[in-house]
Amino acid sequence: MKKKLYFVYTKSIGLYINFLSFVFPEKATKLAYALFSEPREGRLTKNNLPKILQEAQTETFQYDEHYFQTYTWKGNDTIILLVHGWESNASRWENILPYLQKSGSTIIAIDGPAHGLSSGKEFNIPQYAKFIDIAVQRFNPKYLIGHSLGGKTCLYYQAKYQNNNIEKMVILGSPSDFKIILYNYISMLSLNSRISKGLEDHYLKEFKLKLEHFSGKFFASKIKTKGLIAHDINDTVVLFEEGKKIAGAWENAVFIETKGLGHSLHDDELYKKVYHFLFETE
Repeated sequence: MKKKLYFVYTKSIGLYINFLSFVFPEKATKLAYALFSEPREGRLTKNNLPKILQEAQTETFQYDEHYFQTYTWKGNDTIILLVHGWESNASRWENILPYLQKSGSTIIAIDGPAHGLSSGKEFNIPQYAKFIDIAVQRFNPKYLIGHSLGGKTCLYYQAKYQNNNIEKMVILGSPSDFKIILYNYISMLSLNSRISKGLEDHYLKEFKLKLEHFSGKFFASKIKTKGLIAHDINDTVVLFEEGKKIAGAWENAVFIETKGLGHSLHDDELYKKVYHFLFETE
């Protein structure tokens, strides 16, 4: 019953946007983009922070009209920056923290745009990457770890900013081709060709990137940093083939295939491999 109601709901929205595109095409495209880019989960309040985040030192940074939140678990001078994915927040790293802290490192997690305690309604990768860059300038991390769209943002960040101080990157369950994500959304709402073209034009105008270049494998091909990519063959959120595309384009990265972990990739054995990659390999 819920699936039927969701189907009717999404198709009704799509029908309205399609109708609007014939009368107010610009307004229709803006509405379609807003629905696509606004997360519905992952928000936090200061009065109801998860315990793991209450244990961290917090700091808020300003960027133009936006602000974003960071959480720091103090250790030594080796810094690791953690970047969560879509409809999540910095608390998603709770399971991996004990493994990273074994190294004595300082761990810093960030809340992305419109997630956690950060501001905004819209999530987009270029803005998230700017948040990362501000955090990198402030904390000077040696290692970067990203999950899902956070992983793709890390790839975009390093491809665009080419930060030589980052020695290693770990990318977990990340999508590659943005076209797949966007076209799945268009298909789900049955949006017409006017809206489809309007959305493509929006990304070209706002972010100066064609959709085929807005891909993890394209970003990875420009990265010289050492990388570890992990993806689960049972991932139903981001298909396994997406991880293989990134691995195939990243010259200096190793690929780990997991089974039965799904999209979250929470697993002790995997975390041990991440630890080994960061701290026990040259």
